[in-house]
Amino acid sequence: MSFLKSFPPPGSAEGLRQQQPETEAVLNGKGLGTGTLYIAESRLSWLDGSGLGFSLEYPTISLHAVSRDLNAYPREHLYVMVNAKFGEESKDSVAEEEDSDDDVEPIAEFRFVPSDKSALEAMFTAMCECQALHPDPEDEDSDDYDGEEYDVEANEQGQGDIPTFYTYEEGLSHLTAEGQATLERLEGMLSQSVSSQYNMAGVRTEDSIRDYEDGMEVDTTPTVAGQFEDADVDH
Repeated sequence: MSFLKSFPPPGSAEGLRQQQPETEAVLNGKGLGTGTLYIAESRLSWLDGSGLGFSLEYPTISLHAVSRDLNAYPREHLYVMVNAKFGEESKDSVAEEEDSDDDVEPIAEFRFVPSDKSALEAMFTAMCECQALHPDPEDEDSDDYDGEEYDVEANEQGQGDIPTFYTYEEGLSHLTAEGQATLERLEGMLSQSVSSQYNMAGVRTEDSIRDYEDGMEVDTTPTVAGQFEDADVDH
């Protein structure tokens, strides 16, 4: 295929983590031959016996996994999905994308099939470690605050709007009559909610029992049969 090129294999200077010989490369169902897979910190590369191959940049790799489903593919392999087009498909996709209004990202599927399937776990681990060194910049931007930012430097220089803060009393004075009525209604509902928690559904909580004991004088004079008048309190 036209995208195969000749280049030196990555070495220790590029952080080579795993070198797997006798690995078949398959692109979108088409075999590219058998060669050596190089999993380095800088990039993922594959070269055949003649020195031709390709490299994949980690930011373009959207998914990698060990596939053991023999119904999907007859041999266990390392599956890699890339957000790009390769070979003849890249030429055809240019014309298709010009005629299409949809913003569809191109996708290519690589399968790396080692002759020794026991090496798959080591290949996957090396991929995970190298991929982690190249985080997606879109993920880093996802935590950005979308609201209006407060420019500290500008406000220190007397520019920009300084946020207004009120004390409780000052806040009350700025409320409209309707707002004050709403606040009073909410405070009344909150007061009822707090008082009702002690005897809700006739069940006393530990706090209510403690408050009851501290706030009331209990008559512990024995009555008939040696029982106390207040039967709810243990002594």
